[in-house]
Amino acid sequence: MSESGASVRDASTVMLVRDGDSGIEVFLQRRVKGMAFAAGVTVFPGGGVDAADGTADIAWSGPEPDWWAERFATDEKTAQALVAAAVRETFEECGVLLAGPTADSVVDDSARYRDARGKLERRELSLAEFLTAEGLVLRADLLRPWSNWITPAAEPRRYDTRFFVAVLPSGQIADGATSEAAQVAWQTPRAALASWRAGEHVLMPPTWSQLDALCGFADTAAVLAVDRVVEPIMPKYSPGPGGRPLSDFPDNERYFDELPRLGALGGR
Repeated sequence: MSESGASVRDASTVMLVRDGDSGIEVFLQRRVKGMAFAAGVTVFPGGGVDAADGTADIAWSGPEPDWWAERFATDEKTAQALVAAAVRETFEECGVLLAGPTADSVVDDSARYRDARGKLERRELSLAEFLTAEGLVLRADLLRPWSNWITPAAEPRRYDTRFFVAVLPSGQIADGATSEAAQVAWQTPRAALASWRAGEHVLMPPTWSQLDALCGFADTAAVLAVDRVVEPIMPKYSPGPGGRPLSDFPDNERYFDELPRLGALGGR
């Protein structure tokens, strides 16, 4: 349990990227204002791990759970659930399916699974049941481990979130057909950060940090090639003028220097 008394839930977030005319583009969602966590802010697709995500009967291609467990400093069962949740949440929230009929293929049009997508989102169907029924293989090799952020201890809702990166599969389209997103867009990381600095949307530190890191890559091939060392980051609140600024995360001073003056939204 944390200082707030809230338990910490495992979660997965996927930075979906593609190559555009102006460089790397990343898929971003603005969460609906009625959400219990991070309402109205701009995020990557993702969400909490479900108990069913850890099932052992998922057809799997790519690095095995022990490989992911080592990268994310966790046990194999949790690692499998994190990867499964990353695939499930990406499909639920933007319709992109990181799976294929064979271990070395990926579906070229996920729209045919629209009904199953709705059932997954409503928790009427598990990822393993869906993949088995459709004869699909989870493509763990299309994902890369990226970072690990833990919600500050004082917050009432807390997540131990592992960030992944994946390239948009050829032929698939990312959409906004989810109850959790009010707006979606492909943007270059630099453009997303510029519009944040202009006060046009809200970025929490984890999202800001990942966008900032992506600015350093010329194309998606370079992103996939990088061997990231994943170390847990848990910001904390530090007393200071004008509120409770966060500290103990990379470049926290620069984040607050660039943060638009949004009153109570600042840093949250």
